[in-house]
Amino acid sequence: MKKREEIYNLYWYFAAERQNIFYNKLKNKMPPWTTDKILQEYKFCNSYRASDRVSQYLLKHVIYNGRNYTKADMIFRIVLFKIFNKESTWELFLNKLGDVTLENFNFKKYCDILDEAKLNGQKIYTDAYMSCATKAYGYSKKHENHIALIEHMFIKDKIQDKILNAKSMQEAFNYIKEYPLIGDFMAYQLITDINYSDVVDFSEREFTVVGPGSKRGIDKCFIDLEGMSKEDVIKWMCNNQEKEFKRLNIDFKKLGNRPLQYIDCQNLFCELDKYLRKAKPELKSNRTKIKKKYVAKEDKIEYFYPPKWNIKI
Repeated sequence: MKKREEIYNLYWYFAAERQNIFYNKLKNKMPPWTTDKILQEYKFCNSYRASDRVSQYLLKHVIYNGRNYTKADMIFRIVLFKIFNKESTWELFLNKLGDVTLENFNFKKYCDILDEAKLNGQKIYTDAYMSCATKAYGYSKKHENHIALIEHMFIKDKIQDKILNAKSMQEAFNYIKEYPLIGDFMAYQLITDINYSDVVDFSEREFTVVGPGSKRGIDKCFIDLEGMSKEDVIKWMCNNQEKEFKRLNIDFKKLGNRPLQYIDCQNLFCELDKYLRKAKPELKSNRTKIKKKYVAKEDKIEYFYPPKWNIKI
């Protein structure tokens, strides 16, 4: 790989400094948690995907909420949550249904809940990424097509059984990506979240999928990949992280004893792309601004991670 050395080194700096912010906030230190003006002003995801606010909500309220669910119900709950990826939308379903399980799934009922929310001016989709909005199932409303997708996956096809019988993360990913409204990147996000639960236990270093923001970040870091795919780059970064932090004399504070995984290294390229829009605006891409400024939240997150990771922070 032919690197832009300064930009490549910024990747490792960003990963460490964003993680320092995480720990400074966790220790209740007073802001600013960094001297980096860009990190002070703008909103960036955590170095570890599972530490982000929505992932924490998923872990604590959708997956590990203290109730016992069948394996099929757990996969259903995770996919439904992630299609909208918004806490308030999940709570809408809870308030109207009592709980979310396959047993209480009903196409019309679920659509009615979302129709009412939209009439009341409530946003039902995340701003974090664009979910596919084609009329794949013939409905005029975006959410109707997504609920039809859920019906197709879980009621008609019983994808939950295919995922539970899959021998690898990629096999399960291949089942998910075949559906309308779900591209490769979304399928990768979904199987990653399903793998947070204890109904499956796939290797996290089996394969990866590079999203559009990550592709921009990689293009800024490297002049020439010299035959490597962007997925190969993610794997290389992940597998060489300790060596690169040591080379740069960067003290990277892991999440417990957990190194960065493929999903984290993929996300970091996306966040680096955002950071470089301010730090190195001469590196052009189709995005020139950072959409969101950092606004401190009043509620403090009590961090929780999948028990199988054995994280202690």
